[in-house]
Amino acid sequence: MPKKLFAEADLAKLAKQFREKSGKRKADVARELKLGKPTVQQAEEYPDMSLTKVRKRMIERYSSYRVVGPVYFLEKK
Repeated sequence: MPKKLFAEADLAKLAKQFREKSGKRKADVARELKLGKPTVQQAEEYPDMSLTKVRKRMIERYSSYRVVGPVYFLEKK
């Protein structure tokens, strides 16, 4: 079975979903990952912001998954 590719918006949704399932508040995550609370907010709510590393850390900390990547594709202009 091929692996599923996730876009940045998908990672943002997953980070939020796994945080919520773990019962952690954004302030808890910020403290545990040594981040500012606004960074956690942005990682979850603003998928256009380049916060891949934060999202990856959140997903890996609060789920049983490991995020493998990045994957880049080239397309003709």
